[in-house]
Amino acid sequence: MVTKDQRRRQLAREKFERQQQRRVQQRKRSTVRNAVIGGVVAVVAIGLVGAYAGGAFDSDSGKKKSDAANASPSVSASASPSAAAVKDPCAKPAAGKPGTQQWKKEPAQTIDKSAQYTFTLTTTCGAIPIALEAAKAPETVNSFDFLAGKGFFDHTKCHRLTTSGIYVLQCGDPTGSGSGGPGYTIGDENLTAFGKAGASGSVTYKAGTVAMANTGQKHTGGSQFFLVYKDSPLPPSYTPFGTITADGMKVLSKIASAGESTGQGDGAPRATVVINKARVTKS
Repeated sequence: MVTKDQRRRQLAREKFERQQQRRVQQRKRSTVRNAVIGGVVAVVAIGLVGAYAGGAFDSDSGKKKSDAANASPSVSASASPSAAAVKDPCAKPAAGKPGTQQWKKEPAQTIDKSAQYTFTLTTTCGAIPIALEAAKAPETVNSFDFLAGKGFFDHTKCHRLTTSGIYVLQCGDPTGSGSGGPGYTIGDENLTAFGKAGASGSVTYKAGTVAMANTGQKHTGGSQFFLVYKDSPLPPSYTPFGTITADGMKVLSKIASAGESTGQGDGAPRATVVINKARVTKS
C-alpha cells in the first residue's frame, strides 16, 4: 500500500520532471534565438532539481534539481517561513558581475585522479568547502577545476531552493535563470553511488551530497549543481561528485532555514546566496 508520504514524494518528483522538460524546451528556444542574434550557443544545465532533484534536479534547484514545482501537490505556505518573519542571514555580495565566457567543448583532462581536491564556495552566507571525488567522477571534477580556475562561478547566485519532497540548493548558473551553462556538456558519472533504485525509481541522495543538475537527458551536465541539505529521494540520474564538510553544512542549513520565496516549496532562496568566489585546490 502506498503511504501518503510516498505519494507526496512521487508527485513531487513528477512535478520536478515536468518543470525540467519545460526548461529544456525553453533552452532550445533560447539557443535558436541566441544563434540568430549573436551566433552564441548556450548550453543549459538546469539541474537540481534546476532540476531533476525533487523530481527535482534537472538543470535548474538548483538545485535542484523533475519538476517539483509543477507536479507536487500544493504545499502550504508554512513549508517556508513567512517573508515578514525572516531576516536575511547573509551579507551583501562583493562587487562584480558574473562572467559571460563560453566554451565549445569541455576541457582536456588534467586532474590527478589519485589526488585530493577541495571546491570551496566563498558565499555571502559563509564558506562551503566541498571534498571532490576525483577518482569516482574525474570528468566532472576536471570540468569544475577548469571553470573555477576561469572565475566562471564568481558573483553568481544560487537561484533555487527546494524545501518540499527534496531538499536542495541549486547553483552554478551565471544567468541566475536556471538555463545557463558553460557552452559544453559532460558525461554522467558515479550514478551507482547510492545503490540501485527501488520500486519508486529513486535512491536517497544523502545530506551533504553535491551532485550535477542536468536537462533530464543522459550526459547533459554543464555547470549547474545542487547541494543536498537533507536526505532526498531522487532518480539515480545526477552525478554525485563531492561531499560538503561539517562547517559547510552549517552554512547550508542557515540558508535553508530562511526558506524560499514562493511559500510553495520550490523557488528562489530568501537568503541572498551569491558565490563571491569559487576555487578548486589540490592537497
